[in-house]
Amino acid sequence: MLRTAFLPLLSLLFSLLALPAPAGAAAPEVDCVVPSKPGGAMDLTCKLAKHGLLQPDPAAGTAAPFASSVRISYLPGGIGAVAWRSMGSQRRRAEANTLVVFSGGSLLNLAQGKFGNAKPGDVRWVAALGADYGMIAVRNDSPYKTLGDLIAALKRHPDKVLIGVSGTIGSQDWLKMALVARQAGIDPKVLRFVALEGGGEIFTAMQADYVQVMSGDTSEATLNAGQNHARVLAVLSEKRLSGVLASVPTAREQGIDVVWPIIRGLWMGPQVPEPDYRRWVATFDRAMATPEFAHWRTQAGMYPFALTGDKLTQYVNQAVERYSRQAAELGLMR
Repeated sequence: MLRTAFLPLLSLLFSLLALPAPAGAAAPEVDCVVPSKPGGAMDLTCKLAKHGLLQPDPAAGTAAPFASSVRISYLPGGIGAVAWRSMGSQRRRAEANTLVVFSGGSLLNLAQGKFGNAKPGDVRWVAALGADYGMIAVRNDSPYKTLGDLIAALKRHPDKVLIGVSGTIGSQDWLKMALVARQAGIDPKVLRFVALEGGGEIFTAMQADYVQVMSGDTSEATLNAGQNHARVLAVLSEKRLSGVLASVPTAREQGIDVVWPIIRGLWMGPQVPEPDYRRWVATFDRAMATPEFAHWRTQAGMYPFALTGDKLTQYVNQAVERYSRQAAELGLMR
């Protein structure tokens, strides 16, 4: 009987928590943590969140933004492992206005045990802001004009082509290139990978000719479009993308059946109070519903993919389980 009486009260409480902040309430100051060096897709995700949070909140009835300020800080190391450990420390576990960027690559690393004994339930999943796709790129002056040119070179002299990836063996960028190579009949073990920290560092290394190829993300290519930084040979999407990469063929069009979508979003510490967590879930529900956010997402080279709160948590759990199975099949599990 007590349980019957308690459930309506609990339902009312959660509905109240999801309401916009009261009129006149001060907008919070936000710290958005990028778990990589500046310039890559993780950085873009934080900047997209910043755009969304600094726009006026339609529910406020005024020009007040969702947040009064958004500070972006960088915490590279271990392709997200350092940020994960930092936010899991006793000092930071309950920070109510600190958001940390994640990607599909973060979930892959989590599945492979690269964050130690961490589990998806060790943090609180707030919002997925969008998605993009894997891509293969070279310098603009590269002799490789197509994906076929690159594959031919890798078959002839795999030891002479250095491939820049974010992370080591088993990382998302490594897997994308390994799958492309395997589809082309090349043993990924003969390829020469150079482990770097984030897409920004890979682009820099490629411009210095430290690496000749990069396995990265379309959002990173969009960031560098029009700057004579790179030539994208293939996008790993089901069909050609819109925007600045519209002329780039898919890997499938070039005979390589590899598709790699990438989710991008935010999580927060495990001991953030429930009212603060629900407030942020509701905030991103409203922010991502605006036309302005859709525009900024496109500018960031991302595509619509919006999940928050419980639905995002369910998605993350399922994705980690799927990645665990795939990693086990490839012999990548620790």
